[in-house]
Amino acid sequence: IWHVTAPPAAVLRVAAARLALRKQPGLRFVKVLGTGSGESFTVRDADWHRWALLTVFDDRPSPNAFADASFDRSWRRIATETLRLDLRPLTSTGRWARRTPFDPPHPPPRWRGTVAALTRARIRPTQWKRFARAVPPVAADLAQRPGLILRLGIGEAPIGLLGTFSMWQSNAALNEFAQRGQAHRRVIEQTRRTGWYAEELFARFAVLDAVGSFDGQPLALCETP
Repeated sequence: IWHVTAPPAAVLRVAAARLALRKQPGLRFVKVLGTGSGESFTVRDADWHRWALLTVFDDRPSPNAFADASFDRSWRRIATETLRLDLRPLTSTGRWARRTPFDPPHPPPRWRGTVAALTRARIRPTQWKRFARAVPPVAADLAQRPGLILRLGIGEAPIGLLGTFSMWQSNAALNEFAQRGQAHRRVIEQTRRTGWYAEELFARFAVLDAVGSFDGQPLALCETP
């Protein structure tokens, strides 16, 4: 995740990213993402100063080599703040761009440390208005949840291709929001009833490492016993 002071320079890097990332060895899935508050998933929520890159590698050493690649260095030159998260998938259901990018073990391993959750969906055009009305209550509930470390709206496009990324102190804190939050449960029920999504993915990760800072603060991970 990069925070930049010159959004035009970031937009140019997004445009050049696909060609540059093709040359990265061991990289099997990648998305350059815009970010936002996630309060309504409209253009007015977009944060033109913060950008993210999601990468999935075939092996563990590859991400370390990627940190020295020219693509990453070019972003760090314009960034005032960076945060790199090393994640390991715990669970994943659904597809992203007709692919299953994450390969969690079965059964999921027990993990008592910091966790991250990623959701991504492609909204059916006919369902956009209904979906947009349902988002603000969930976003407001999420912001007040104990155990939440950070949250971001993420998207490949301003409208229609969108998702969320959040970090939590524990699985228990995430489960409390996902399973017991009334606003979130209503959205789940409406999703099943109305079929908002043409494609969707939900994934949960163990956060193995966090290097850098977010909004000026380093992220302290909860240690696993």
